Amino acid sequence: MAKPTKFAHVVYRTRRYNEMVAWYQNVFEAEVQTQNKALTFMTYDDEHHRFAFANLDVLAPLADGEEPEEAARQGPGVRTSVGVDHVAYTYASATDLLETYERLRDAGIKPHWCIHHGVTLSMYFGDPDGNRMEFQVDCFANAAESNAYMNGPRFSANPVGVEYDPDALLARYRSGASEEELLGPPDA
Repeated sequence: MAKPTKFAHVVYRTRRYNEMVAWYQNVFEAEVQTQNKALTFMTYDDEHHRFAFANLDVLAPLADGEEPEEAARQGPGVRTSVGVDHVAYTYASATDLLETYERLRDAGIKPHWCIHHGVTLSMYFGDPDGNRMEFQVDCFANAAESNAYMNGPRFSANPVGVEYDPDALLARYRSGASEEELLGPPDA
C-alpha cells in the first residue's frame, strides 16, 4: 500500500498578504520562488515550495462595507476565510498516487479537485471536519527542474494548472502509460 514519502507544503489564505510573505521570509529565511498579486510560493530548502500564500484581497475581495472578521465568520472550510487552505503530502510516483486514489475511491472517499499544477500532479481531499489536504507527485526529477518551471512562462501564465479526470488517468495507467506520460505537462 502506497504512503506519502514526505510532507510537502502548507498553503495559507490571507488578507495580510505582504505582511505574511515578509514574516515567513524573516522567520524561516525563506526565499520567494515566484510571486504575483494573487499568489506567492516560497521555500527554505530544496523543495520547490514549502509555503504558498493566497491573497484573498485579490482572489475573494470583500463586499462593500464587509469587514474581514465578517468574512471569517463563514467558517474555516469556506475559501474566503483566512487560515490554512491545505497541507500537502508527496508520493514517490504517479503509480503510488493513482493506486492510493483507487483505494480511497473504492472506499467511498473521492477527491474534490484533481489538477495538474505543472510542477505537481495533485488530488485534493477533505477530511470529515472539512480540513483539506493535497496528495501530489512531483513532475520533475529534481528541484532545479521544478524551480526552473516555476520561474518560467508556463507557470507564470497559469500558476494554478489544468483539471483532469482521475478515472481517465487511472485508465491510462492501467493501459500501460509510462510515468513520464502520466506526469507530462498539462495541455492548457
